[in-house]
Amino acid sequence: MATVQQITWRERLEAYYYLCRFDKPIGTELVFWPTMWALWIANQGMPSLAILIPMIIGTICMRAAGCAINDFADRKVDGAVERTKTRPLATGVISAKEAIYVFLILVLASACTLFFLPIETFYWSFGALFLAFIYPFMKRYTHLPQVFLGAAFSWSIPMAYTAVGQTPDLTCWLLYFGNLAWTVAYDTQYAITDREYDLKIGVKSTAILFGRFDIEIISLLQVVSLLLIGSALYIENLFFPFGLIALLAVAVDFIYQWTQTKDRVPMRCFKTFLHNRWVGVMIFVGIVAAQNL
Repeated sequence: MATVQQITWRERLEAYYYLCRFDKPIGTELVFWPTMWALWIANQGMPSLAILIPMIIGTICMRAAGCAINDFADRKVDGAVERTKTRPLATGVISAKEAIYVFLILVLASACTLFFLPIETFYWSFGALFLAFIYPFMKRYTHLPQVFLGAAFSWSIPMAYTAVGQTPDLTCWLLYFGNLAWTVAYDTQYAITDREYDLKIGVKSTAILFGRFDIEIISLLQVVSLLLIGSALYIENLFFPFGLIALLAVAVDFIYQWTQTKDRVPMRCFKTFLHNRWVGVMIFVGIVAAQNL
């Protein structure tokens, strides 16, 4: 394990910035848009800024906290992976103890936003904290860490319902499991990028578990996500015509993703993973259009 380097305070702040992945907002976007779906549907329109702003801040802080604890968990293996060998803990720019402090500070910052939300949201937040903490360690024990990531990334959906004073209902759970299926799909694309290294260092993933059927299972999970999210929109009378148009656009995007990943070229799989940010946007636009047009 690398020793902590002697660096200036500005370099250390920069290292914290990279630790939290603020330079790579894709993770935040992938949590942000499903949260917005849930808020707009549960509230039947745009929620008040008093609810929206704390939810956004909480989302940003918890995603950053998840990155910090992830790098702490992977600090001994990131140096062996080409894509992650320059991360702050892998290079020794910051210590494992500092990563834990960053995690705790971000969790505390996220917890502070709960003072502006209903007490039920506070209760549900313990689930988010638990999932954010255990996910990075699951790749040591199971080939399904992507499922735990999906559970963590989707937890903001029932929290959004409670934030606007609603009880999580059938629509909520259809969105939850639809988003979970989508998350497993795109994170498997991401895992294909590192599969060669993961096999060498003993890290588990769905990309390894699915083997030669990986692309087919990704496509199946994407279909499941469309069916579940589409069902949620149908129940809420948001399906015709704008919800349907949005989901058709997403289906076209998923077909495009298949063309880019079918040959399993790592860099293409990674770029395809990044492309999933547009899926969340398209569904959100469909929901807003269905409510207002």
